[in-house]
Amino acid sequence: MKKILLLLIILVTQTTTFAQKNYIDQPFIETVANADTLVIPDKIFISINLNEADSKNKKSVEDQEKMIEATLKSLNINTEKDLSLLDFSSNFKNYFLKGQNIIKSKMYSLLVRDAVTAGKVLAELESIGISNVNIERTEYSKEEELILALKSIAVRKTKQTAEKLAHPLSQKVGKAIYISDLNTISNSLQGKAPGITIRGMSSIYGSRATDPIYTEFQKVKFEVQVSVKYLLE
Repeated sequence: MKKILLLLIILVTQTTTFAQKNYIDQPFIETVANADTLVIPDKIFISINLNEADSKNKKSVEDQEKMIEATLKSLNINTEKDLSLLDFSSNFKNYFLKGQNIIKSKMYSLLVRDAVTAGKVLAELESIGISNVNIERTEYSKEEELILALKSIAVRKTKQTAEKLAHPLSQKVGKAIYISDLNTISNSLQGKAPGITIRGMSSIYGSRATDPIYTEFQKVKFEVQVSVKYLLE
């Protein structure tokens, strides 16, 4: 039994070595190509923080929620679908220990699909005293499809480059024997970004605070890089 196992190991080793040698001995050319594009984000996430302590008129969280819902509905935003609760907290324990009033806070996430609507939301919330509002991030809904399309473009570029390099040598580019996806980069906004964080818009924009602030967000950049090895004939 041990002899049989040893023989199998030798055969596998010899086969692997032959395959590697066969691959290395073949003339080939390797080229690397990039492809990139800029797209307008169609998913904009806005965080809305409600805190009774921060309320200008000391309104309860419940009152602030009613004001927000009415404001968003006036902008034709579906609050049941696009507004979600992220966090809820209160100083309930401290109430019993120190005899203080209970202060509640809530954090919501709102999804809008264009920059103009985002600007209107920020301005309208500021006008009703809700100023602790931030742009969380932006996304592109067809990201996966776009990345695949870019990779296809990059692969075609490697073929074109390989053919240009092989032509002066009077050689032709054959079939691809190796393809590697080297890198994919996206600059979607994560967290807070300069010029987008809004906290007290009236203090920043003065009398313009009630106007739609943003007409366009920074475009999202997608970039891919691939490497392909082609046989030379």
